[in-house]
Amino acid sequence: MDYTQIAYRRDGTLGVVTMNRPDKLNAWTPRMAEEMAHAFRTANDDSEVAVIVLTGEGRGFCAGADMEDTFKSRLDGTDPGSNTAGGSGGLPEGLDWIGLVRSSKPMIAAVNGPAVGIGVTQILPFDVIIAAEDAKFGLVFVKVGIVPELASSHFATARMGFGKTSEMMLSGNLYTGREVAEFGLADHAVPADQLWDKVREVAALFENNPEPMMRMTKQLLSQNLAEHDLTLVQRRETEALKQCWSMAEHHEAVDAFLNKRQPDFKAAAARRRAQAAE
Repeated sequence: MDYTQIAYRRDGTLGVVTMNRPDKLNAWTPRMAEEMAHAFRTANDDSEVAVIVLTGEGRGFCAGADMEDTFKSRLDGTDPGSNTAGGSGGLPEGLDWIGLVRSSKPMIAAVNGPAVGIGVTQILPFDVIIAAEDAKFGLVFVKVGIVPELASSHFATARMGFGKTSEMMLSGNLYTGREVAEFGLADHAVPADQLWDKVREVAALFENNPEPMMRMTKQLLSQNLAEHDLTLVQRRETEALKQCWSMAEHHEAVDAFLNKRQPDFKAAAARRRAQAAE
């Protein structure tokens, strides 16, 4: 796919996806979503990438949906993407954003500037949100006569609780990165000039861990976040554990512990892929 609204690069073990419409504060379009999804899949398929990072070019992160290219286009009778009416939350049909994010390698949002509307909701299912302290966040849907999307009424509540989610969504007000970190929407808030230092610090927590187990853990968190049937929760965990017991990464961890050495999960993954190819 030719990228016209994003950029993608590898920075060491990071796969960095940058929304790239700086003249419009990286306002979102269905085309941008398709390009981001393609870049996420590219990073997932790259064995050298351990963590995926999403950020924005210039002084903005994502100023919400492009008013002219999305809302006005739809009101004028022209679909702004590939059958967005048949998709979810204005996404092109067939693009499962939540499913892709929650099945991917660890994902970090590096919010460098204004994040409004879908600029926020698209990152709520990410694993870690790191914000510049002075970045502005807004769940402004009521201000433009619509409602939230991308399961944000679920994920925002899971992050912040019912009260703060209600305040942000019903008021449509803007809040700083520092404030939303206090609410729980962001996981870290740092001065803007320290944003990438913090991204690399957090990414380092994940990069040497076995990828299959991190992705399986993400799946369990997604399935069990709002599950009240604890028997079902445990059954899902047990089924995942049984898969782990037979995998090279688990065998490597046990052997490394018994032989007092650091595990080499990359080598274990290579052995697993070689065995699968036989």
